[in-house]
Amino acid sequence: MIRKLALPLAAALIVSGCARTGEIEVDGGVGITAVRTACPIVGVPAGTGDVTLFDPPASRDAAAIDVTATITNVRVNCGDVGNDVVSTVTFDVQARRARTDAARTVALPYFIAIVRGGTNVTAKRIEQATLNFPAGEARASVQATATSVISRSAATLPQEVREQLTRRRRAGQEDAAIDPLSAPGVRAAVARATFEALVGFQLTDDQLRYNLTR
Repeated sequence: MIRKLALPLAAALIVSGCARTGEIEVDGGVGITAVRTACPIVGVPAGTGDVTLFDPPASRDAAAIDVTATITNVRVNCGDVGNDVVSTVTFDVQARRARTDAARTVALPYFIAIVRGGTNVTAKRIEQATLNFPAGEARASVQATATSVISRSAATLPQEVREQLTRRRRAGQEDAAIDPLSAPGVRAAVARATFEALVGFQLTDDQLRYNLTR
């Protein structure tokens, strides 16, 4: 249900002290090396990347569509601040309205939620994107930002798990073909240290239902 804007979980788990992001290492059958980062994976939950306002509000007829808006151009800047990992997510809200006779201001609420291990929402904050439509203009856009703060210690794998993931496995070894993530303890530790920063419109139940069923 989430459109990822970074490497999927399975591709971003191996920790390497020397590999660069996206680097492929072929060395005696070691295979692909990827870099895991403490920065959260950024994404937009399915069904929350656009919103439709109706006039009258209870109608769902195409002729009653008043304003439509979409979240696009999602970008992230992530870095260390003391003992925390701070990510600033920037995105554009692009909107279109049906009636253009007068100037109009439309405020659309959006959220940033921090999810740990794929299921546990640890924090959520709601803000507003304000769109200003000049008279005669059907389109408007605004840039919005949202910030997440995650403890670096929480996003860091324990040393013993790092060693299990990065230990070199040579062809012919008994466990060469065994995925270290198949071990329940390793998989659980990786999930606990994996965070997502999700942004989307703060929709009502009716708005979300409309997005998922139209």
